[in-house]
Amino acid sequence: MTKVALITGITGQDGSYLAELLLEKGYLVHGFMRRTSSFNTARIDHLYQDQHEPDRRLFLHYADLTDGSRLVTLLESIRPAEVYNLAAQSHVRVSFDEPEYTGMATGLGSTRLLEAIRMIGLDCRFYQASSSEMFGATPPPQNEQTPFWPRSPYGVAKVYSHWMTRNYREAYGMFAVNGILFNHESPRRGETFVTRKITRAVAEIAAGKRSELFLGNLDSVRDWGYAPEYVAGMWAMLQHSEPADYVLATGTAYTIRDFLQFSFEHVGLDWQKYVKFDERYLRPSEVDSLIGDASKAASVLGWRPKVLTPELARIMVDADQRAL
Repeated sequence: MTKVALITGITGQDGSYLAELLLEKGYLVHGFMRRTSSFNTARIDHLYQDQHEPDRRLFLHYADLTDGSRLVTLLESIRPAEVYNLAAQSHVRVSFDEPEYTGMATGLGSTRLLEAIRMIGLDCRFYQASSSEMFGATPPPQNEQTPFWPRSPYGVAKVYSHWMTRNYREAYGMFAVNGILFNHESPRRGETFVTRKITRAVAEIAAGKRSELFLGNLDSVRDWGYAPEYVAGMWAMLQHSEPADYVLATGTAYTIRDFLQFSFEHVGLDWQKYVKFDERYLRPSEVDSLIGDASKAASVLGWRPKVLTPELARIMVDADQRAL
C-alpha cells in the first residue's frame, strides 16, 4: 500500500528536499503552504504535477498553522501516515521584531497540529522540527541531554514546541519525535540567511555586479551541514520502531568569518576587501557557539553527515554562480 505523507512548510528549503526524498521512495506527498498574492513555490516547481494528471503524487493545499480548524479538516481528509511539521517563522533575527507572530506560528502552530491529530484519532507518526537555537547560551557540545537556554523569541518558541511534542508522546502514546537539527544549508537557503547571503554576494562580486557585503557579528561559531542529508535523518527518525528525540549535526565548528574565507577563496578573492560591518544585523542577544553531538543518531539510526562546511560553501557558491 502506498504511504501518504504530509509536509507543512513544503515550500521551504527542508520541505522541498524532503518532498523530493519521499517522492523518490514512492510516497504520495501532500504539502501545506500559506496563501499569498504571489507564488512562493520556486523550490518545488520542478516537482509540480498538473492537478489533472491521473497519476500525480504531489498535492498542495492552502493552510496556515495559525488556523486550527483548517488543520483538522485537511488531516481528516488526507489521513497521512507520516506528518512532518517544518513550517515556522524561522528567521532568528526577525523573531526579535515579530515575537508575537513567531510564538503564534512557530510555537502554538505545532500544538494546533498535534491537537488536530489527537482530536480526529489519526494513527500517524509525527516529526517536529526542533532547533539548535533552543540551546542558545548553553556551552557546547550540545546533545539530547543538554539543558535549553534559548536567546531569541524563535528559540523560545521552538522550546515550547519541543516540549509539547514530548508531552503528547508521553500523555497520549503518540509516535511523536523531535529532530534537533543544527544549522543546515544548501543552494535553496533563503537569501536573508547569513550563509546564502554570503555565497550570493560572492557570486555577484566575482561577476562584477556588486562591490561590497554588509554583515553583523562574524565571531559566532556554528555547526553547518548539508540540508539534503538532514532531511534523510528526519525520515529515518520516523522509520525507527520507537519514538525518540535526536540531534543531527556534524560535530564541527566554524565561525562566520571562516565561512566567508571558504566562500571568497573559492573564487580567488580576499573577503576582507569586500565585507563591511553593519550593527543593524546584530541580535539583541547573541548565541556564541552551537556545536552538536549526533552520537545517538549515528548509533541508533546509522545517520552520519558527509558534507562539512568547507565543501558546503563551495557547493553554494557554485550554485549561485550558475544562477547568475
